[in-house]
Amino acid sequence: MAGFFITGTDTGVGKTCFASLLAYCLFQKGVKVKVCKPVATGANLHPCGNLIADDTLALSQAVSDPDFKAITPFCFETPANPALAAKLAGKKLLFQDLVNAVKIRSTDNDFMIVEGVGGLLCPLTENETIADLARELNYPLLIIARRSLGTLNHIFLTLEVAKSRGLNIAGVIMSETQPCDDLAAKFNPTEFTSRSDVPLLAVLPFEADANKLKSREIVAAINWLEIATKMNLNVSHTPNKKCSQPYEKVR
Repeated sequence: MAGFFITGTDTGVGKTCFASLLAYCLFQKGVKVKVCKPVATGANLHPCGNLIADDTLALSQAVSDPDFKAITPFCFETPANPALAAKLAGKKLLFQDLVNAVKIRSTDNDFMIVEGVGGLLCPLTENETIADLARELNYPLLIIARRSLGTLNHIFLTLEVAKSRGLNIAGVIMSETQPCDDLAAKFNPTEFTSRSDVPLLAVLPFEADANKLKSREIVAAINWLEIATKMNLNVSHTPNKKCSQPYEKVR
């Protein structure tokens, strides 16, 4: 069961944009892709009568899958962490329900793209975080970071959390959520690669056009199936534990 778990260094860093691009590019190449964002907040009332998040719509469109409920089975209106959003809606999120929602979507023949909410330590349920979900699902982790001043600190903090949880880190993607017009942002990629053994897999340029043609070309040129396969072959861990052995670099 191959795939990736998409997380970010913060909210609004371009997770859904990248996840949708990745899903679209693989789908266009004939890969049997399934997308899942098991919980979303900040959702709006859809004409069908259900709450649906913009993230869910983007993922749905990327792979021509209209089953919004299966893509995101848990949706809340308040734009907050899932645990709080659920509480404000008078509901309670259960960790195993979220895990099962992803597993129901996946088969041995599917390439799964699972998107989290916020960053790794974003509260998911009353007791678990996004990192616990990533740990349980055991997909290689792709970390999306905003290309801007301060992002190096955010990336390295995220990597520390991922390594401490024994998460299988495939790499980092930098996303320009605004024009790259300052020196800090300009040098972020080289500064990161000179200080980390985690690969920087792509830098996605700022594009006002919703089609994201340049970013699409960059994502399409990368062999994501090969990356996922190598990660699955070289790194494994025992699910259900919240901590494990230190991160080991895949060579």
